[in-house]
Formats: sequence, C-alpha cells, structure tokens
Amino acid sequence: MRDSAHDGALSDQALSDALTELALDLRWSFNHSADRLWEWMDPELWAQTHNPWIVLQTVSRERLQSVKQDADFQSLLRDLHEEHRGAEQSEAWFQTAHPQSSLKAIAYFSMEFMLSEALPIYSGGLGNVAGDQMKAASNLGVPVIGVGLLYQQGYFRQEIDAQGHQEALYPFNDPGQLPIAALREPNGQWLRLPLEFPGMTIWLRTWEVKVGRTKLLLLDSNDPANPPAYRGICSELYGGDSEMRLRQEIVLGIGGWRLFQKLGIQPEICHLNEGHAAFAVLERARSHMNTNHQPFDIALTITRAGNLFTTHTPVAAGFDRFSPDLMEKYFKIYAEQQLDIPFEKLLGLGRQDPNDSSEPFNMAYLAVRGSGAVNGVSKLHGQVSRRIFEAVFPRWPEAEVPVTHVTNGVHMPSWDSADSDRLWEQSCGKGPWQGSMETVGAIRSAKDGDLWQLRSDSRRSLVEYVRKMHARQLAARGISDQRLQDAARILDANTLTLGFARRFAAYKRPTLLLHDPQRLIRILTNHERPAQLVLAGKAHPRDVQGQGMIQQWIQFVQNPEVRPHVVFLVDYDMRMAAQLVQGVDVWVNTPRRPWEASGTSGMKVLVNGGLNLSELDGWWAEAYSPEVGWAIGDGLEHDSDPAWDATEADALYDLIENQIAPEFYSRDEHGIPRKWVSRMRESMARLTPAFSTNRVVREYTENHYLPAATAFRKRAQNEGALGIELLKWQQELRLHWSSIRFGTTILDQGEKEYRFQVQVFLGDLDPNAVGVELYAEGRDGGGPVVQTMDRGERLVGAVNGFAYSARIPATRPAADYTPRVVPLHADAFIPLETDFICWNDAPSWRDQAHP
Repeated sequence: MRDSAHDGALSDQALSDALTELALDLRWSFNHSADRLWEWMDPELWAQTHNPWIVLQTVSRERLQSVKQDADFQSLLRDLHEEHRGAEQSEAWFQTAHPQSSLKAIAYFSMEFMLSEALPIYSGGLGNVAGDQMKAASNLGVPVIGVGLLYQQGYFRQEIDAQGHQEALYPFNDPGQLPIAALREPNGQWLRLPLEFPGMTIWLRTWEVKVGRTKLLLLDSNDPANPPAYRGICSELYGGDSEMRLRQEIVLGIGGWRLFQKLGIQPEICHLNEGHAAFAVLERARSHMNTNHQPFDIALTITRAGNLFTTHTPVAAGFDRFSPDLMEKYFKIYAEQQLDIPFEKLLGLGRQDPNDSSEPFNMAYLAVRGSGAVNGVSKLHGQVSRRIFEAVFPRWPEAEVPVTHVTNGVHMPSWDSADSDRLWEQSCGKGPWQGSMETVGAIRSAKDGDLWQLRSDSRRSLVEYVRKMHARQLAARGISDQRLQDAARILDANTLTLGFARRFAAYKRPTLLLHDPQRLIRILTNHERPAQLVLAGKAHPRDVQGQGMIQQWIQFVQNPEVRPHVVFLVDYDMRMAAQLVQGVDVWVNTPRRPWEASGTSGMKVLVNGGLNLSELDGWWAEAYSPEVGWAIGDGLEHDSDPAWDATEADALYDLIENQIAPEFYSRDEHGIPRKWVSRMRESMARLTPAFSTNRVVREYTENHYLPAATAFRKRAQNEGALGIELLKWQQELRLHWSSIRFGTTILDQGEKEYRFQVQVFLGDLDPNAVGVELYAEGRDGGGPVVQTMDRGERLVGAVNGFAYSARIPATRPAADYTPRVVPLHADAFIPLETDFICWNDAPSWRDQAHP
C-alpha cells in the first residue's frame, strides 16, 4: 500500500491493489465506513448496484486518475486499508475467550448464502441465516469456512404486471461481475474437481469469497468440459425436478467435502445448515476410511461426533426425499465401491424404517443419523422438530427426542442504517457487536430526542426510497405520466409506517390484513391517526396460491382511495429488505403457528428502533413481552381454521387501531411520543443482543463446536480405539437387547420419599452396557423426570439378574414413574447412535409401605 511517503500520491499499482483488496472482501457489506469510497468513484452505479467490484470494473481510467490526485480520496483509502488490515490481524473474541483451543476449521454447508445483493445466490430465510452467521464468525474470529453453490441464475427476479400477475425472470450471474475469485492450484491452474456421476465424470469449478476473517467456497458445474445438461446443475437455486435437486445436493455435500480435502483443510466440525448437504456425512466418512484404512461403520462412528445438523423445517413434508430408483442410479456404485457397504445399508440411513424397501430416501434422516447433535432454530421449533423426528426414535418419549435448539439471530451491522450505527456507537462505544456485547445495554442511556430523531429520519429515508422505486417500477410498465406524478407523492414521512415483506406462501398468511378490506381502509385513512403500509415479497414460481395472494394485494393497492397509503414494491431482495427494516415503525408478521421455524425479518428492525407486531410463533414466541412490542395469537395451534384466521385478523385491526396508532401519535410538548420511545428503548436494549448472530455464533461455538471437536478427536485418536469400542458396544446391544426382561417391582413408601426397587434380567448383555432409570412425564410445562437407579447385587440364582433401586421425593404419585432400560456409554450420543429402549410398560408396584 505504502510505496511512497504517507502523504504522497499512490502509484497506479498500489491504488489498484488496495481497491481490489477492499472490493473483493465482503466485509464492506457490513461496514458502513467504506460506502463513501465507492460512491466517490461512481455515485450512480454505486446507488444502483451496491457492488464495489462492479464499480471498480466499470470505472474509467480517467476517473481513476482523477480520484488518485484527490488528497481526501487518498486519505480515505489509506484509512480504510489500514482498518481492513487491522481487522484481519487483531485478536477477536474466539482467540481471547478460548486461547488454548486447537479448533482450526468448521465446515459450514448451506444451499444458499445471503451475504450481499452483489452476490445473488440466495432466496430467503435459510440464506439469511447462513450469511449472517458467516459475518458474525468473521467479527468473532471463529474459524468458519462456508461451502455453497455458485448459481448461474440464482433465485428468480420478479416482475408484476398491471393485473398483479407475477413473472419470474432469470438474469445471468456473470462471474466476472461478482465479488469472487477463482481458486487456483499452486501452478496457477484453475482448481477443478472431478465428480463421478452415472456413466461419466463431470468437472466442478471452484471459487472463493472473502468475508472478513472467514471465507466462502463455492462450487460451479458450468465447466466447458461438461455436457450441456450437466453444466446446468448449478444453474438455478431450488429449480428443476427431483433429479436436478439430487444432483445439486451431491455437488454440495460430496463435492464440498472433497474440496476441503483438495485444499488440505481438515475440518473438525461439519455443520449442516439444513439437510440439503447431508451427503457430506457420507463423504466425510469415506475420506476417513481412506486415510485411516478403516471400514465404513467405524469411520461413521468416529466422524459422526464432529457433525452438527441444524434443521429449519417446521413440517415433515418440507424435507427433500428421493425415490429408491433415483438413489440407486446415483449411489449404488458409490455405496458398493467407495463406501464398501451394500446399497440397501446406505438407503437405510435415510429411512424411518431402514428395512422398508419402498420408503423414499429422506435427507433429514441421513443428517440425523450421521450427526452427533441436532438442533432447531427457536425454542418452539425445537419442540416441533422433536415431534417431527419422533418416528425415528420409536418408544422414546417426544421430550427426549434428541433435538435441542439455538434460536436464530441476525447480523446487526448488516441491517442497521448509517444513522442507527452512529447512535449505537455514540451510546455504546465503537463496535458493540464485535465481542461479547457487554456494552450494548448502554443504549438505555440514549436520549428520547435522539431515539425519536433516528426513527423520524429513518422513516423519511424510507419514504424517499419507496417513491423512487415505485416510480421506476411503474415507468417500466408504461404507466401514464399522471400516475408517475402521483407515485412521487405516495406515503408521508410523518405517518405511522407498517412493513410486511417476505415469501408469499399460504402458511405465512400474507393476506390476513386483507380479511376485512373496508376496515383496513378505515385504519389507513383515519384523519387523526392515519397509517401506511409498505409491502414486498415473492411467491415461488410453482406456487400458484402464493402468486394469487400477491395479486390480491395488487388489486387492493389499485383502489384510488388506497393508492396514497399502500405500496407493493416489486423484486424483493436483500437491499430492499435493508431499506424496509431500517425505515418502518412496526414490522408485521402473521404466520400460522407453529410453521414459522424462527423468522428473522422482524429481528432486523430491532437495531433500527423498529417494533414488532407478530404472531406468537418462531422467535417472537420467546421474545415477546408487552414492554417491547405487540402480539396476536393465544400460543396454541389452530391449523388452517378459517374462523381462527378471522379472529386473528380482527386482533390485528384492534391492535393497530386502538393501541399502536394512539401510542404513536400521542406526543408531548416537544413532539416526542414518550411511551413509544420507551418501548423502542426497551426493545433495542433487551432484544437486540439476544437476537444477534453474535450471540448465536458464540452459542454454537461453546455449546456445539468446541465439545464436538473434542469428542471427534477423542474417537479418532489411538487409531480410532474409542470408535471401535463404541461400534462393538452397539453391536452387542443389537445382538442381545431382545433378551432383556423385567421381574418384580417393589415400592417402599415413606412419608417424604419413595424407595423403588426393580428386578431386571439382562440375558447376555454386559451390565455396564446399560442403565436402568425411572421416568415420569413432565408437569405444568416442565421437562420429564429421569432418575438413574443404582445397580445392587446379583439376584440369587439368576443369570445376569440384578436389583436396581432409587429414592425419589414423594411429591407426586408413585404410579407416575415407569422403569426402563436404556443404553449406557459415557462417550455415546444416546439415542442418536442407538435408539434401543425397554420399558416396563405396566409396572405392578408391590407396596411395602410402612403401617
């Protein structure tokens, strides 16, 4: 950078190198300080694309020479470059909180990543989670490496005609205009991976995206050496038929893990962000087989400890399934020749019943059976997921199905406005989201006037943005000049502004606000307390019902009475989302409980002082309290009951009309709505840190990554001795479990405690391989009671029979407790690795109570 004196002009090469380094690091997507640099070079192109790499590729030599001579530009570039280098080299949270950790690499697999509108390889929520967690990992110094696909078209772009019909367009993603770089071999050759498909080998091109301290690796099938049908595998996100989806998931899971091996990276952790990448479980085991000369069963037992599966799906029908015939076409040779197992054994890993030859292969089941831990993405979703996966663990209680939860969050620096960023820094110091967020609570000290000024300025900026975007979209449809003039006056910068933007799908109930159109119009046009609504969203090209819901809104908006107060913005993407969450006063969310696994859109308004009005579902079910926002719903499930939908629509109208609007417009002598600002402050202070990816990534690191890495190393050391031991233990259970039976059960009931005794005959099982427990269902919303019983002496005359006993406080009826036998091993994941369980279904407690 400095090939001349600090205050001297940069050489052409130094200027080019510095700008290239900054433009190809997506750190700019969550660091406002660089915005002015790119705007300086080409303000119009920057405003349209927010893609520094395009700006740099497009800018003329004359313009570069001009800015090169500008001392202020040179100074800004130097400062940014020094900040960039300093951010890479400084110690972050992970290095200071876990200085002795040997964790080197976490492979994070996801079908989509939402990092920036400059890299359109995302659709929605799943990509949002992946992208924001990558950014937080960069801030925190957690060694995450993402793995995804580079789509030639990505997700579709949306057009809507005058009648409200959605049209899906697929512009080409030119790699040369994306902020990515080709991966190279040491000799400079492009790194290309061979991948075996039926009857042929295809080639995968590889790319790298720099995201601050972390990086994202992308695979791409559009190699000239591939036949046309195979070049298009990575053409479209979530496009094509079942076979195309299977091909994509082979590229992601198997190709992705092979890329790590090719690069000489040995990740201790494999994090599957949804089941799409579950084939990585098989390829990781295969790689371990080849390196350590061990069979598949041992390799899977060892590597499973380092695999984590995060499920986002709220309904079982949402998991990818493939027919046995299709799986045979792509995996029979892989199973028999590379894994050295029968093909039916591979199929069994992805079936509820491994022996049902007609059952399709379920990617989520493979992910569950191949992982050492499974989690949902909110507390409620954890409960829902346990219900979904209960069938995989027969006879285990739903509460003990091995699915925990890590509630999602969002990367606050990616979603805050520049004004919001300044207010947080002013109140909490520089970089409040970089470490353990200890200073975030200082936002409570922000003055009412400053908070309300932020909200007012943000709303005004949104109105300006909406007017500009809406006029541009109308002009593209050939709308009359009068309508274009009207578009320049829509919305009002002083009016209560509601936002609603998401994928249009039936379970999200995007038309709930339209249940009573006339009442909604009265709310919007109230003379004293008006409201206005900004909407956006896409429906999947094959979702006819979702597209019909968009059409309903378009038709409603065309009502002359409504037109000044409601806008539907076309082609919802990350940049538009940022504008909306920064500007709206209230974010509205209306999913049908419990189908919103987590939801993240409402989290994004928190950092900008926006408030939430949402169904008690997903994250809001654990975030809501009356001090921070508003809620609809009773916390119960009502399926798709039209009567309940009507009830909740009325509740929405009532809240807006009778609580939200009056509070917004109730101002003091300074024009400040004190109660509203108090609610803003509480929401910002309490919820923003709790629903930040800073918290999420730290939670994954400390509760999953570090323990899993330790477990994996322990199983792998000494030539896999522990893995071999665990496999033998599993085989012994499988061979002898059916011989377990219960004998006499005795209850000794005192005044304050019960003493239970159970006789158990274990057949040929080693007594140390199992445990005996008393189990009682949870009460009043609490978790189940599980009490380990102590093994006593061998029963006289019995072959491998023992008396087990336990003392329990007499706080509930003794009949609530049921004896059971479960597998026991200090280093096993139970019941993930073995789902055996034996219940004494109807214990006949022989009462020996004292008289």
